[in-house]
Amino acid sequence: MHSVKIHAPKNLNFTNPFLHLWYPGYNEAFQDFEVSGWNDYGPSFHLNLKRNYFCFKYGERRNGEIIWESVERCYGQHLGAEVWTVAEHNEVYPVKPAETVGSTQEYFRNIKNLGRKNNYLPDTDVTGQGVISMLGANYLQDGTTLFGFFHPRAAQVYLIGNFNDWQSPYHLKPEPGKFLPMKRYRGYKGEPNIWLLRTGLPEPGDPMKNTYQFLIVGGVPLNEQQKPIKIAQDPYARRYGNDYNQNNCQVIDPSGYQWHDHSWTTPPVDRLILYELNVYGFTDQDPQMPEKISGTFRGTIHRIKEGYFNDLGVTALALMPTSEAPSTLSSSRLGYDPCGFMTIERDFGTCDDFRSLVDTAHQQGLAVIVDQVFNHTSNYFNPLWELITDGTPGGFYFSGSTPWGNRVATEKEEVQNMLVDACKMFILEYHIDGFRFDATHSYWMDHAFLQRLAYEIKDRGFKPDCILIAENLPNEPDLNLKGYNGYAQWCDAFHDKIKALLREGVFRDWTDNSPTYLGSIFYFSKDFYAAHTNNVINYCESHDENSVPYEVATKGDGLIWEEAKERKSRLGLFATMVALGQPMIYMGQEFGVERPRNRVDLNWPQFLQHNSYYQWAKGLINLRRRYPGLCISGYDPQQEGKFDWILGPWLEQKYGGGKNVIGWTTKPNDLSWERMVVILNFEPYAVTVDLKFPLPGFWIKLADIDQINDLPPKNSNSITHSATIRTEGQFSDFTLPSSSGFIYKWERSSADKIVEDYNK
Repeated sequence: MHSVKIHAPKNLNFTNPFLHLWYPGYNEAFQDFEVSGWNDYGPSFHLNLKRNYFCFKYGERRNGEIIWESVERCYGQHLGAEVWTVAEHNEVYPVKPAETVGSTQEYFRNIKNLGRKNNYLPDTDVTGQGVISMLGANYLQDGTTLFGFFHPRAAQVYLIGNFNDWQSPYHLKPEPGKFLPMKRYRGYKGEPNIWLLRTGLPEPGDPMKNTYQFLIVGGVPLNEQQKPIKIAQDPYARRYGNDYNQNNCQVIDPSGYQWHDHSWTTPPVDRLILYELNVYGFTDQDPQMPEKISGTFRGTIHRIKEGYFNDLGVTALALMPTSEAPSTLSSSRLGYDPCGFMTIERDFGTCDDFRSLVDTAHQQGLAVIVDQVFNHTSNYFNPLWELITDGTPGGFYFSGSTPWGNRVATEKEEVQNMLVDACKMFILEYHIDGFRFDATHSYWMDHAFLQRLAYEIKDRGFKPDCILIAENLPNEPDLNLKGYNGYAQWCDAFHDKIKALLREGVFRDWTDNSPTYLGSIFYFSKDFYAAHTNNVINYCESHDENSVPYEVATKGDGLIWEEAKERKSRLGLFATMVALGQPMIYMGQEFGVERPRNRVDLNWPQFLQHNSYYQWAKGLINLRRRYPGLCISGYDPQQEGKFDWILGPWLEQKYGGGKNVIGWTTKPNDLSWERMVVILNFEPYAVTVDLKFPLPGFWIKLADIDQINDLPPKNSNSITHSATIRTEGQFSDFTLPSSSGFIYKWERSSADKIVEDYNK
């Protein structure tokens, strides 16, 4: 015989309950058991059975009917001789579940004035009732640390760490005086699901007293001893320890860093020139970089301080993932396998190293945008996997899969909460300017979550100027929200069309080098998805894509020669910088690196300052930064009088009809000297066209594929330059060489009269 005592919860609200039992897989009749006794927990049932495995549920006979509880449970011998159950959950616990002692709102009132400067105390509310979660390890002003942990199915939770010798009732040599049991509070949706504990034991600055984990009893898979007990990492951890075999989380004091970016403001979206880089790959193979800092945050800081990015002309660093990822650093390690959404990659440096990177960037006039991978997590190591069992693969935090692994359940409010909190934490504790969200196709990420995130961060005033960018390669228009206030998106239409044109063929089996859609991709893909120029990030290279030289040499027809690869590469960068929307380049693109996709190694030219490609590229990028006519923005600039076509495949033959030729004029304001003309020829042969200039007078060539001819104060171009065009508004028989581009700027109305506006 097998004897077991089962405790039912008193909040079943059954006055005369009974236990209904059956044996799965057997045709024997069920058995009903009456209450054996009552205690402060509720009714109990003492059973003596022939088998040590069975299923059961509670019921009540009422007015001749049986009222059943909505869940069924299963018992196994491994759970022991006395077990407990709770209402609405199917778990059977080997220990008495902790009582619910209050609400997080009440708790928050006691500690709301103890938050440290630059420390984010998680406060995103999924209930709409002001619920403050306070999750994670939050170091308070009085020297205590408040630990918060979300787990709706646990019976008990203990805090364990090196500050209490990792003690709990399940330690090999338990010392009850050192136990740190957490208390359960009502949190999300008013349910008992948040565990809190405040203690003065941890010391953030002492590695011997700042590491911790949670020990969970119930609501988790069985361990090797067939017990529902799990030692778990904190989903809100800001830092992991040095040993993945231990995976200890660390208590961090974000307030210790002294910021120097007090005058910094995030630039508007229409002023972005993005530079995507991988922290490791950017400096790992730089021969001029000190070995001890290469491939780290400090290596990137070194580059920022020496003025590399300011010289290049970019305005924002788009950092590939900086969150902890378990894969080993290498040229193919991209960081898109996160194991913690709020952690900082240990291999890159400390949390303060990352703060210093952002701080230094801001002091140099550079915004910092970080890559958030919220669609999936690492398959190894994965702290969220089976952290909360709910009968689905992977547990509460997952729902299905993606091409890269498990799919995060972004449709669940509680999961959304964690991800919104992650963004808020990066904004407050690291002064991040914005985020790029990886793979946001609606198959892999809930778009209601992305819209909620924009609302929580921007509309509710947490950071109204936060830059939000989605990698949504189908370019679904619902992410734009109100256009200007919506998401910018990596523009797949622009990238694929440009690649098809440059390789003189077909790209990805559907985009070809025909004139189709040529106008649309340069006019911020408005015909495809965008409501505003701020919705578009144009690029022809990224970590996900082959570089242009590699693409045309391996996929193009007869484009293997160095001259051909360089010219195509230059044209790709030229197109990216002049198209409406915001340009992005990938590290190394500024000196024509030939590189396959998913590679982050960057072989720096030994004499970069003498590299002719680099000199041309930085000149072009600085043109984009300097002249308003190259960064036109709006909902419809053509309708607003800021933009007009002068060349295009859809126009008459003399204006490029039927050819891969495109050209336009811009009018950013009422100042005549800001008027510009941009022309590109993607054909592999010269094309002769007529040009319609919007103003008569002298038009100075600022740039072409070979050189930059900027105006003073940086250069000495003038109307006497041989490339200057003098026109009364029409210039016939203008020859566009093969694979070419031009930028012209209006300068003077006549040879002897300078526009009076210059003197005003």
